Amino acid sequence: MGKKRVMVPANEVDLTAVKYEPETIQAPHLTGTSLKVFVNVVEAPLIGSMITTSLKKKNNIIEMLQNTVIPETPMFKPVFPPQDAEPCVVGLEEDGKPEDRVDLALKCLPHFDAASNWTGDSPTSFRYWKIRDYAYAYRSKLATPSMVAERFISAMEEFSSKKPPAPLLISFDAEEVRKQAAASTQRFEEGNPLSILDGIFVAIKDDIDCYPHPSKGATTWYHEVRPVKKDAVSVSRLRGCGVIFVGKANMHELGLGTTGNNSNYGTTRNPHSPDRYTGGSSSGPAAIVASGLCSAALGTDGGGSVRIPSSLCGVVGLKTTYGRTDMKGSLCDAGTVEIIGPIASNVEDVMLVYAAILGSSPCDRISLKPAPPCLPNLSSHESSNALGLLRLGKYTEWFNDVFSTDISETCGKILNMLVEKHGCETIEIVIPELPEMRVAHIISIGSESLCSLTPHCEDGNDVKLTYDTRTNLALFRSFTASDYVAAQRLRRRIMYHHMEIFKKVDVIVTPTTGMTAPIIPLSALKSGETNMQVSALFSWKYLCASGLVSGNLMRFIIAANLLGLPAISVPVGYDKQGLPIGLQLIGPPWGEASILRLAAAVEELCADSKKKPLQFYDILKGN
Repeated sequence: MGKKRVMVPANEVDLTAVKYEPETIQAPHLTGTSLKVFVNVVEAPLIGSMITTSLKKKNNIIEMLQNTVIPETPMFKPVFPPQDAEPCVVGLEEDGKPEDRVDLALKCLPHFDAASNWTGDSPTSFRYWKIRDYAYAYRSKLATPSMVAERFISAMEEFSSKKPPAPLLISFDAEEVRKQAAASTQRFEEGNPLSILDGIFVAIKDDIDCYPHPSKGATTWYHEVRPVKKDAVSVSRLRGCGVIFVGKANMHELGLGTTGNNSNYGTTRNPHSPDRYTGGSSSGPAAIVASGLCSAALGTDGGGSVRIPSSLCGVVGLKTTYGRTDMKGSLCDAGTVEIIGPIASNVEDVMLVYAAILGSSPCDRISLKPAPPCLPNLSSHESSNALGLLRLGKYTEWFNDVFSTDISETCGKILNMLVEKHGCETIEIVIPELPEMRVAHIISIGSESLCSLTPHCEDGNDVKLTYDTRTNLALFRSFTASDYVAAQRLRRRIMYHHMEIFKKVDVIVTPTTGMTAPIIPLSALKSGETNMQVSALFSWKYLCASGLVSGNLMRFIIAANLLGLPAISVPVGYDKQGLPIGLQLIGPPWGEASILRLAAAVEELCADSKKKPLQFYDILKGN
């Protein structure tokens, strides 16, 4: 038995003594036959336990959870102290109609000349069509939802013939899309669109219910044990605004991975480089938006699953405060780290979709006491003043711990531009106990996922799962009840550290990911992939390169999930290979308005550098 470690109370931690230490993870990289063999071994009762115990020891999980005295009491779900009201915002009514909230969000947006964009009179580099572009085209009779639907259906037929399969959607019904589009077209002909979102094409991740489509979680069987009878709450709110749902988007099976690899249906490819991953687990939602086929998509985010693929695909992804959106009707509706969030090509479209879907569940309103939802009033002259007052926290050693300096240099350049152009202030911060935060997250999300899946896996369905999912579950089964409680004690400590930081800054700024889109190994397409860093320890998503463990996809992601904080990924440029780089903005609890305001400013600074993805469809004009 090693010597026990005793942590001082969180409020006694000496920040001047905190030293940043880059993570090193020890685990194998496996694909194909070697992965299959490993799964059979790790699932074996005796030797499997020995392997997982060894891995946990080598990666200090046992030391942190079982050999450490943690003085704090457990925090079993995020609990937030009262927050100050955000300046220059417009309040939204949670109990009001979604279309009314969307109308208020529309009034928060700055002036936009859709006519010039349509005729091409506006000099600009590549840009995605915005929701307001679609609305202008529909209202001006330059296009109809039915016309756009046919172009979308043609693109899906093209994708269905790809070899090997690389589907954006794993549940798609052309006639259902035509039916929704025809109803929307009729509303425009009658002059009665339901909202600015009427006729807008939206994809739904396959772990969120969207009737009549099944919710499989990208498995081959989950819909058989959990039939879909109605829309998830968030989907229902969008449907009331006139949205056209195109189907269920591909994803990493059950959300238990961050690459987007899926050997059941085929792995979605990155629109900027089809030989690379999209990131995950919301791979299909990010890729379908980046390809121009949908204005927006809904994803879930329990470990960066909205922000990672948004960053790797060059789009915007919002992870809301835990409890801000109602999770009812999703496969991950009983956890403490997950949210449903929007992905779109630009910040204003994220705002419009967010306005529609927000609204806490009755239980969360009682337990979390959410602050009233609001949006930044970007159309107000006071907005620039509010922007200039923002204090941006940067933990430099952490910020610079990336696989390629292209990432830290690009993100750092944007921070400098925010200071120079808008008057923001950058403040150096220190975030203690980052390794403990990662351990607390993997124990939390792993235990909660296992709890939801175990009743169904006991029926023999576990052998139908992909090999990397089964590797994850083998690790999760090794967690004990005391491990889970210890993780929640760590959660309280880490919440304290972050709430102290937010007394000094308004937003924490990091790169979204520590690397750009990784290459898809050909051997991973049929049987999946795990290097244990990639999959089994998916909360420590690493890529093995030349035998060295380097920058990972989840390095900067975890705090927003474990602590329930709002965060957004905004594209800010490209690396030397032309792959997108994302900047992450993390706000205090219920601080969506502040990060959206800052994200809009970041987006404006980067507008001229936007590149058209290699895989792109103009379904509005049909070019």
